[in-house]
Amino acid sequence: MNKGFNFKYKAPKTVAEIGCNHKGNFEIAKELIDLAKECKADYAKFQKRNNKELLSKDQYEAPHPNPANSYGETYGAHREYLEFSVEQHAELKKYCEKIGVGYATSVWDVTSAKEIISLKPDYIKVPSACNNYFDLLKVLRDEYKGQVHISFGMTNHKEEEEIVSFFEETDQAKNRLVIYDCTSGYPVPFEDICMLEINRIYETFGDRVAEIGFSGHHLGIAVDIAAYTLGGMWIERHFTKDRTWKGTDHAASLEPTGMKKLVRDLHAAYKSLTYKPTEILPIEEVQRNKLKFRN
Repeated sequence: MNKGFNFKYKAPKTVAEIGCNHKGNFEIAKELIDLAKECKADYAKFQKRNNKELLSKDQYEAPHPNPANSYGETYGAHREYLEFSVEQHAELKKYCEKIGVGYATSVWDVTSAKEIISLKPDYIKVPSACNNYFDLLKVLRDEYKGQVHISFGMTNHKEEEEIVSFFEETDQAKNRLVIYDCTSGYPVPFEDICMLEINRIYETFGDRVAEIGFSGHHLGIAVDIAAYTLGGMWIERHFTKDRTWKGTDHAASLEPTGMKKLVRDLHAAYKSLTYKPTEILPIEEVQRNKLKFRN
């Protein structure tokens, strides 16, 4: 447990980050929502980009750096192929609500932020790559009422402070801001996860933000349990139906079997993280009477 900040364990919130693992296919996106629900994840999360706003002309027209993962002749065409319209996102949100799983989206630019704000989701996520894009943060801070979740991957301590302070300017960090420990890599070797950063984040920001989470890009699920034990109340993992599918995120994603086990084990950890209410528990009394050495 963190030494510098006392917190109360809450039931973990698990986010199945579909992102663009739907391969640009709307029916696959809905199927992945169904699978997230079956896994008992709390949220199915997508992403929204306005690619011509994000990319320069040269970037848009350049070839994909890994042609084997490309869905278009250029990087821009690849990104457009994977993009859903705001109307499709509205339909995805409606579908999530129908089957009883939360809907969320990461936004990469101002236009996308405003479009997703119009849908009024519970929260909107800012990926590590965009957490210093203050025009985007300003829209989310000033024009949106839900929680703002921000990953701290590839972010130095000064930048972290600037982000939290920006929300504190309008007294919104403590009630609306959720920050995530994260290492940006796909997948991340275990030695680069640096899990004890959660302690540092708690010591620095624990009493200044609403909650702290963990966004993982590693293999397996053991690390996520450790993250929750350290205080990562939101656990976000990339999610796919098949890790061998074409695309950059599938290799660092969990398939349904892994996500089911993750949700199961997180809730088992939650139940276990208590002190004994009595020195000898009722479950121990029979064994004590039967087995305990008596002087």
